[in-house]
Amino acid sequence: MNKLTCFKAYDIRGKLGTELNNEIAYKIGRAYGQIYQPKTIVVGCDVRLTSEELKQATIRGLNDAGVDVLDLGLTGTEEVYFGAFHLDVQGGIEITASHNPMDYNGMKLVRENARPISADTGLKEIQTLAETENFSEVKIKGKTQKYNILPEFIDYLMTYIDPAKIRPLRLVMNAGNGAAGHVIDAIEAKFKELNVPIEFIKVHNEPNGHFPNGIPNPILVENRGSTRDAVLIHGADMGIAWDGDFDRCFLFDEKGQFIEGYYIVGLLAQAFLLKQSDEKIVHDPRLIWNTLDIVEQFNGVAVQSKSGHAFIKDVMREHNAVYGGEMSAHHYFRDFAYCDSGMIPWLLAVVVLSETKQSLSSLVEGMITKFPCSGEINFKVEDTQKTIQKIFDHFADQNPAIDQTDGVSLDFGAWRLNVRASNTEPLLRLNIESRLDKNPQPMQVYVDELTQLIQG
Repeated sequence: MNKLTCFKAYDIRGKLGTELNNEIAYKIGRAYGQIYQPKTIVVGCDVRLTSEELKQATIRGLNDAGVDVLDLGLTGTEEVYFGAFHLDVQGGIEITASHNPMDYNGMKLVRENARPISADTGLKEIQTLAETENFSEVKIKGKTQKYNILPEFIDYLMTYIDPAKIRPLRLVMNAGNGAAGHVIDAIEAKFKELNVPIEFIKVHNEPNGHFPNGIPNPILVENRGSTRDAVLIHGADMGIAWDGDFDRCFLFDEKGQFIEGYYIVGLLAQAFLLKQSDEKIVHDPRLIWNTLDIVEQFNGVAVQSKSGHAFIKDVMREHNAVYGGEMSAHHYFRDFAYCDSGMIPWLLAVVVLSETKQSLSSLVEGMITKFPCSGEINFKVEDTQKTIQKIFDHFADQNPAIDQTDGVSLDFGAWRLNVRASNTEPLLRLNIESRLDKNPQPMQVYVDELTQLIQG
C-alpha cells in the first residue's frame, strides 16, 4: 500500500510527480465516486500547467466509479462551489494549487450543496481507499460532458448589487494571470449591458500557467506593487487583486494602500447589517476587536469560530449567519451555500462606496486608527506547542484573559495577541492588536517583544 502524503486537513496538496500525479488523481476520483456514489458532479481546474491533465485523470476515475461529470473547464474554486449547489448535482472537485509554488498542485472537494470534505468529514476515507485501491467494478460507467457555468454564475453575482444605485467608479482588476480573468471580462460585459457606470483597468488579466508576473498571492508584500501602481497611475477608486483560484480577493484603497483583510471583515459585516440588523456575523479569533465594535454598532450578533473554512462554514450553518470573515481574506456568505467567494466581497465594497459616497480609505481609516494591528507574522520554530507555552508562561504574571478557541489568545485589556500553529505549514502565526483609546503604545513595541521571545 502506497501512503499518500498529499492529503491535508482541508484539501489535497502536493509536490508534482512524487506527491501528486495523474495516477494519484485517478485514484482520488475513483475513491470519491465509490464512497459518495453521486449521480453527477462538477469538475473544474485552474490555470496551472498540469491542472488540465490532472482534471482529466480525476474525471476518468469518477467515470470508472459510475459517476457522470459536468466538466466546467477553466474555473476558479467558487465556480465549482456554485455549480455544486446551483445545478442538479451531488458534489464538485476543483483542481487547484491556489498560491502554492510552481511545482505543486492540489484539489478542493465538496459534496452536495457544496458542503466541504475535510479530514474529519470524509477526506481520510477517500485517502484510505485511494491507498488500498480496493475499488469495486461498476456495470455502467459514467459519462462526461462540457458545461459552461459562467452565464449563470454572473447572473447570480449581480444579485448582490442594485445597478441603479451604483455610482461611477474606476476599478483596477488584477487577476495575477490566474483563473479570475474570464470572470472579470464577463462582469465587465454584464455591467455594460446593465449600464452600471464602472470602468475596469485590467492588469495581468490573461490566464498564464507560467505566471510571468509571479504566483498570484497578494498577501505577500512583494506581490502588491502592480496593483498599487495601477491604482495611482489611473486614479482609480479601488484596486482588487486575486490569488490563483480567486477564492480570496484583496482590496487597495484609492491611495494604493493595501487594506488588511481584518478591516474588510468589518466593512462587509457593516454592509450586511445596514441591510438587516440582528443578523449573526462569524469571525475568527486572530484579530477581533474591530469586528466586535462594528457588529455592536450596527446591532448584529458576533459569533467566534476556529480559523479554517471547514470550521467557519459549520459555525455559520449552526447559527444561520449571513456572513463569515477571516482576516486571511476568506469571506463566506449564507446565500452562497456558506462558501467563500473572491467575487462577492468587492461587489459589496462597491455597494458600500456607492451608498456612503465615501472613499475606501475614509471608510477604513477610522477602524485602522481605533484598532491598529500587526498583520499576521509567521515564524519558523522547531516546536510550535513549546513556543506557545513559552509565551503563555512569559505573560502569566500579567493575568491576561485567556481564550483557546484557536491557539492561544491573551487579552490584556489595552492590547491582545493570538498565537497559533498553522494548519497547513510548519509555522507559528502571530497576530497582535491594540485599542488606541486605552493604549498609545506603538504596535512595534509589542512586535519586537514577541519576536525576541519567540526567536530567543
